[in-house]
Amino acid sequence: MATRTDAPTRREQILKEAARLFAERGFHGVGVDEIGAAVGISGPGLYRHFPGKDAMLAELLVGISGSLLTGAKQRLKEADGVAAPEAVLDSLIEGHIDFALDDRPLITLHDRELDRLRDSDRKLVRQLQRQYVELWVGVVRELYPELTEPAARSAVHSVFGLLNSTPHLTRPGSLPGRAGTAELLHRMARGAFAAAGSR
Repeated sequence: MATRTDAPTRREQILKEAARLFAERGFHGVGVDEIGAAVGISGPGLYRHFPGKDAMLAELLVGISGSLLTGAKQRLKEADGVAAPEAVLDSLIEGHIDFALDDRPLITLHDRELDRLRDSDRKLVRQLQRQYVELWVGVVRELYPELTEPAARSAVHSVFGLLNSTPHLTRPGSLPGRAGTAELLHRMARGAFAAAGSR
């Protein structure tokens, strides 16, 4: 998502601005006209791309859950048979940090607005998230075999909480740049897993 170098489509522009506005002011605090204005088209023009705000919200939250899962599967596939468990875990952490730093509005959106999704969309988000967690649990247990499955799952959820705290950084510019912030988050995540595995 954050690594794409080609120009975003109009649909992607709409989703990006919708995510930003929903995160800043809440789903009900943003009108279709405002989203349209943010991308330079009339509010009614948005209906050529989405039937309404609910569809935008669903695509944002289902989309990011699917993107995280797809990215993690790709990292595991590339590492299969050639990388040590430690390197695989590092790769998963790096991928999640990219999301946490580059798509912060989606973290806020998920926390605040997930319950607004239709039941079917919300269940799909939860299903994708469970699969994502289980990929991590497998890698963590390979690196720390003494961890039980429930303990590894708790550790993974705890690390997600740490990495997903980026929207609460009030002044991210005061940190040592993106690279420095990513390095700090990575060290903290590895430290958390090491602490869980040292029991």
